[in-house]
Amino acid sequence: MLKLRTLTSRVSDQAELIKFKEITMKRAIGYVAVVLLVAMATTQLFAKDHPLFGTWKLNLAKSKYTGMPAPKELTRSVAADGDAVKYVNSGTAADGSSISFTFTVKYDGKDYPITGNAPYDADMIAIKRVNDYNYEAVLKKGGQVVGTTKVMVSKDGKVTTLTGTGVADPTKNSVTVYDKQ
Repeated sequence: MLKLRTLTSRVSDQAELIKFKEITMKRAIGYVAVVLLVAMATTQLFAKDHPLFGTWKLNLAKSKYTGMPAPKELTRSVAADGDAVKYVNSGTAADGSSISFTFTVKYDGKDYPITGNAPYDADMIAIKRVNDYNYEAVLKKGGQVVGTTKVMVSKDGKVTTLTGTGVADPTKNSVTVYDKQ
């Protein structure tokens, strides 16, 4: 009788242990699911409310170009692209030719390719985020730095100012002001 009771007790203990493990596992899975949902929601909110994201038009009256002609018009769009940010720039140069260049970057200071006719004939760009409103970019051609740009978004998110300097030719400078559309 004692052996039967001990065997029954062990089976009951094992069943309780299995039930406890199942409950613990379900709770762990539930916590992981909640954390993932919060992370995804935060990413979506970041994408919608980030001050740099949107369509921007060049304000020629507030912009200044030194050592190079100002474009007739220029529009830039900045949008989330997965865990990166995609920039699309298009417009018309002073001579009437088309301006068109794009790049997709992470704000990690690493080089990313530029397609199209970018400033300073750059073929790569690296951008570091200083904070939500300030960024620093380095433009390169063939691995050599050809220009730098400091980007500042106004606190109200309505104006972006880019201060660009040519490295190979420091007489080529610009302060370009963009208005959010």
